[in-house]
Amino acid sequence: MSESEVKVTVNGTNIFGMPLLGFPKIALPGVIGDLAEQGLARARATSEQMTEALSETCSWNARGATDYGLKMLEISHANAASALDFFAHLLDSRSATDVLTLSTEQARKAFDMASDQNKELREIGQKLATEMAERVNKHFAGVLHHAG
Repeated sequence: MSESEVKVTVNGTNIFGMPLLGFPKIALPGVIGDLAEQGLARARATSEQMTEALSETCSWNARGATDYGLKMLEISHANAASALDFFAHLLDSRSATDVLTLSTEQARKAFDMASDQNKELREIGQKLATEMAERVNKHFAGVLHHAG
């Protein structure tokens, strides 16, 4: 095969800077050439659809991570406010019994808060994981269905 029979096209890149599927164009006669071109066109279209699906999935995942981070900040704020409130009450205590009572109440309150906060974080994490799996399955199943 001479150099004039093989033509290589330059690939574009997707939003991640990764090359899209590109195959060299090989001069094939008649029907075989047409089938090869159709197959390559389908592979390029599938590659573009998968890139778009991956981009959307990553974007959604970033939003989910942001929501999780905001919940962590909310929890940190609540814990700091509770600790400051506890210390303010300690300063007002008049006896060791008051300190012991306040400490016991604070420990119980902190335990209950931590349990509730962990439950919230677990639920958010499970929701994110479930929704992510559903999105990935939906997008890629659609892409593979169109490719087939």
